[in-house]
Amino acid sequence: MNNKAEKWHHPGGKLRDLGPETLTDAELLSILIAAGIKGRPAEAIAQEILQKFGSFKGMANQPLEKLLDIRGLGDVKIIRIAAAFEIARRIVNEVLREHEST
Repeated sequence: MNNKAEKWHHPGGKLRDLGPETLTDAELLSILIAAGIKGRPAEAIAQEILQKFGSFKGMANQPLEKLLDIRGLGDVKIIRIAAAFEIARRIVNEVLREHEST
């Protein structure tokens, strides 16, 4: 394993040193979650979310209320996740509009 990746205890450091493409889906999601709860790190919460919904696409198609069922997620974390999905949706829509106009 790369020595730079070994020194980080949070995926944010790995992203900075090695690039976002090197992170797993759970690591990327755990960055948005930021902090876990006692006995449950952010990455474990992220893994549960991905297992429950299958993928980012599966998450995006769910009402936000379904995320409240995940222990360790509250309003602030869910709002962060929703904002990230909305940013992604807007990027996709912009790319699609540009593609249609060419």
